[in-house]
Amino acid sequence: MAKILTFGVYDYFHIGHLRLFKQCKRYADYLIVAVQNGDYILKYKPDAQVLYTTGERVEILEALRIVDEVVVYDSVVPETLENIDFDILALGEDHVGDRFERIAGWCGAHNKNVVRLKRTPGICSSEIKEQLRTLQ
Repeated sequence: MAKILTFGVYDYFHIGHLRLFKQCKRYADYLIVAVQNGDYILKYKPDAQVLYTTGERVEILEALRIVDEVVVYDSVVPETLENIDFDILALGEDHVGDRFERIAGWCGAHNKNVVRLKRTPGICSSEIKEQLRTLQ
């Protein structure tokens, strides 16, 4: 059974996240979703507005039939990946830069595949947050 890993904050869960998970299932039978620790987010972005606690975000994701396992992470670095049993890492098309190149290199060196998945056009957590602000 192949296991695929994807990661994110998943604070304002939306249709784009669900479609990401569906894309992941095309590559593997078992979906692991890594949720970023809220304390870590606030440590480096103290002005971040996180709607749900880490535990609440985990609870939401665990309730989804499509998700097989949820883990919590601080930062996506090779040391984090070493502690998760997966075969394929799903990166979004917006995951670019040195950090993601190092992660992809680590995966290659450890016989793990990397797939790049498309975003859902017109759907973005930042834009949803902004829309909610304007409704107030």
